Amino acid sequence: MTREPLRVKQLPAYLQQPVTEAIAAAREAGRILMRRFRTGVSVKMKGVADIVTATDVEAQGVVVRRLCRAFPDHGILAEEGLDTAAGAEWRWILDPLDGTKNFARGIPNFCVSIAAEHRGRVEVGVVYDPIHEELFVGVRRHGAWCNGKPIRVSSVTDLRSAFVATGCPHRVGKFVQSIALTFGRFAARTMGVRDRGAGALDLCYVACGRLDAYWEIDQSPWDIAAGGLIVEEAGGRMSDFRGGPFDIYDGETVATNRRVHDQIVRVLRMPGGIPPRHRPPVRRG
Repeated sequence: MTREPLRVKQLPAYLQQPVTEAIAAAREAGRILMRRFRTGVSVKMKGVADIVTATDVEAQGVVVRRLCRAFPDHGILAEEGLDTAAGAEWRWILDPLDGTKNFARGIPNFCVSIAAEHRGRVEVGVVYDPIHEELFVGVRRHGAWCNGKPIRVSSVTDLRSAFVATGCPHRVGKFVQSIALTFGRFAARTMGVRDRGAGALDLCYVACGRLDAYWEIDQSPWDIAAGGLIVEEAGGRMSDFRGGPFDIYDGETVATNRRVHDQIVRVLRMPGGIPPRHRPPVRRG
């Protein structure tokens, strides 16, 4: 954690351009989302409970073009069907519109999520909420910020006082029993449970203390890469459902203020809470 405001020029030289470009790309994509929001969107089904809009594709194109101009040797892994230069030393992982269903139905809860991975480890995370004009940034070993001001996780220590969030994955049919069990268990043991429909934003809300914990199954790297780093840099803890190491390609996400982490994991590990034979939607490559 840091108590200092974000000053890009004070970061190590090799991180300054990635941070600058990620922020600029997120803001540019955010302007597109705001122009298209509630103007009537073209929606296509990608799968069961999984949609894409023309705005997703348009915003991704803007981000990809900007990053390719700035970093022609970097790889890019994006939600809308793009995986380039998988073996590159640097790889960008992005979701141009996290919360597509909200966006398509006119619900003002969505964001742009951009992360930079270096040699398999996320070094930079940027999440931009254009509705509320909030820009979350995390830089490994240097801190986390919202609109340039340092952020930190909450101080809640008792699960009964915790405000937690989750989400339903696209492949919800595969995990409906365990999701229902864990949702009910947390509803009975916490101050409240919310499914807000934009996981990257929920992670940022953990990072700045609005939420105390978040969990979800079957997520893809672009859902959690940026937000997960922001949580860690704000003093929080990330893990899988068993409390083991967090991996953006593992498909299991637990994010907390650190103080309630073990309590969250104990609930998840109750009988039936962890889906058997879970295969994540995207493998490391």
